[in-house]
Amino acid sequence: MEELITEEMLWDRIPEVDGEERASTYYELSARIYARGQYDEALALAETARDIYSTLGDSAPSEGLAQAYSAIGYNLNQLKRMDEAATAMSKAVEILRENKSPIALELACTLGEWWYTSKQYDKVVETMNECAQEHLVDGNEIGAANDLHLIGCAERELKNYERSIDAFKEARALFKRNKEVIHVARCDQKIASCLIELGEGELALETARKAVDVFETGHDHRRETFAQFEYGKAQILLEKFDDALATLEQVLSVVSEDEPKDFEFIVDVETRIAKIIRMQGRTDEADEIERRLKSVQETLDEEPQA
Repeated sequence: MEELITEEMLWDRIPEVDGEERASTYYELSARIYARGQYDEALALAETARDIYSTLGDSAPSEGLAQAYSAIGYNLNQLKRMDEAATAMSKAVEILRENKSPIALELACTLGEWWYTSKQYDKVVETMNECAQEHLVDGNEIGAANDLHLIGCAERELKNYERSIDAFKEARALFKRNKEVIHVARCDQKIASCLIELGEGELALETARKAVDVFETGHDHRRETFAQFEYGKAQILLEKFDDALATLEQVLSVVSEDEPKDFEFIVDVETRIAKIIRMQGRTDEADEIERRLKSVQETLDEEPQA
């Protein structure tokens, strides 16, 4: 009842105020309505707040304008409009950085994650490099390590595998210094993935094995499965086809039981299995696997209807 009254009072205040106070009222309303999950309405209110702040020119409080932009970003994010969300958040971060706001770093980290979701990988690298440096200056090594890990993921998507490995190694060193065992293994798994792309089979095998050992010991079975996948890929690279087949079949047995099913990953694993058994002369079995996978791939390739 208290929240309802507060919101009603805010609505009643709007006709009575103008300028900064009016914009602030719209922002407060947006925050309350966001908390109720009504993101379209909350977005419209946040945009109104931004528009009012923008008309105030140099007299507009920069913190208020930044808050409005961040609110727009959060609502767009909930509405799955990721590119627009990241663009709005980038404006909030820019304003807050100019004013040396203590919350700029936190929002910048969020922005980096949104750029990654939007597949704007160059912007991820640019944003998170700044975050990593700021975290290191603040003495927050775990924060910096997480930033570097995301940089490594972005560089990997850009196929800059050597730069990706460098970022993962920096992240790994920081995680290791802070005894973050699982996170060290996460870095090893991704380093192995990059080494495979660079044709470094032996080192990839050794690195993936470390990740598998940690995840197995920690009973982190989902991550263990993905690390085993990299191990199997390294075995293929080294032409250890029987061993690779056994590894990939073990991976498949686990992921096929998952709910919800990751069909893209299943297709990737089974495609590699089919290639191996075709090389072994088991052509009919390979043909049958590829026939099945074609049906799944057709669905995965379909564009979603608007």
